[in-house]
Amino acid sequence: MQLVLVVALTVAALLAPPASRLFAAGATAPPGAVAGAVTGARSAADDDTVPAVGRTWPVGVRPRVPRGWEPPATVYGPGHRGVDLAVAPGTPVRAVADGRVSFAGRVAGKGVVSVELAGTGDPPLRTTYEPVRASVPQGAEVTAGEVVGTVEAGGSHCTAPCVHWGLLRGGTYLDPLSLLPPWLLHRGPSRLLPVLGVPLP
Repeated sequence: MQLVLVVALTVAALLAPPASRLFAAGATAPPGAVAGAVTGARSAADDDTVPAVGRTWPVGVRPRVPRGWEPPATVYGPGHRGVDLAVAPGTPVRAVADGRVSFAGRVAGKGVVSVELAGTGDPPLRTTYEPVRASVPQGAEVTAGEVVGTVEAGGSHCTAPCVHWGLLRGGTYLDPLSLLPPWLLHRGPSRLLPVLGVPLP
């Protein structure tokens, strides 16, 4: 019976909704967060060119998402071209997947780090993190989980400190949560599961 329960939980996790519909606990999906069909913009959830290559969150484990991805109806239309992750200043920011630092510097007074992800096509997928003080130089090769900088105290567009995490292919913005596989999006605290015939201590 216990084995059946473990199998059922595994299947449920694998059949979970796409990443673009998932938000951290306590956050709600803003209007248009899953709006590819509604706004006419292409949804990353329907875009098979976004492989789930992420191996870690940029900050923490399932951080709170005060504002999700809101694709604009037109190239210059209003929207939210990324995901905001609630985090304290000074928090380490990590590369979500292996890649190369394509930019590390300041843009309009904000610290920005951008990483081209290895093996994601031509042009490659590119993640961006801001406001972040870079700890790696442009051109550096980084691995998933490697610290690329720390969250700066100022420069955030959120009402509380946050990191804006973006994802692009060329000039097209996509949903960065699409990079994370279901096991990472759903992962909670580690728990011991019973094995058939072996009682828990």
